[in-house]
Amino acid sequence: MRLQTLSEARWILAFFALLIVAASFFSVWLSLLFVLLFFLTVGFFRDPERTVPADPNLIVAAADGTVMDIVESDENQVLKTKTRRVGIFLSIFDVHTNRAPVDGRIIYRQHREGLFLDARRPDCSEKNESMTWAFENPRVTIVVCQISGAIARRIVAWSEIGDELKKGDRFGMIRFGSRTELYLPLNAELLVKVGDHVFGGSTIVARLSSQ
Repeated sequence: MRLQTLSEARWILAFFALLIVAASFFSVWLSLLFVLLFFLTVGFFRDPERTVPADPNLIVAAADGTVMDIVESDENQVLKTKTRRVGIFLSIFDVHTNRAPVDGRIIYRQHREGLFLDARRPDCSEKNESMTWAFENPRVTIVVCQISGAIARRIVAWSEIGDELKKGDRFGMIRFGSRTELYLPLNAELLVKVGDHVFGGSTIVARLSSQ
């Protein structure tokens, strides 16, 4: 287990540990239930290493999950232009660490308060609590948006503006079910489709134009 990720669960794990001890005085079965919940929580906060493609023209998924939609969308916070938005839904069974889609320096990070609608709803991008990031290198600027869901209530940031990240490096996470969006250049070759299950840091979602 990666300690930085697991530390995000420390209070939850401590709570279940206390319940295990307390329940052991009353019911073995109740105690075992809390043991199960303890290990399910540990499983949720797992954070495996990934094989990251080295080609600088390749853009990788910023999160594990299912591609829910691919649409042309105006990105108005950083790029202020039309882009192709790839929305990835993270269920409670997916790894919830977010990873840099390209090598680059973080030039933007902005948190927005909002609602906690189901992250599968098409309007959650505009209404839910979110944090927007931008990764810049000489070739491209990629915007990533972390969006909370009905269960997820905390977006965690591990990186700061000015940090230099390699493709696949972890920059934050979202607790429990949520959504992560990538805003890609229109001339990038898309290599995923709706319904695909992707893995953060390793699944190639697009290839930059060679021009």
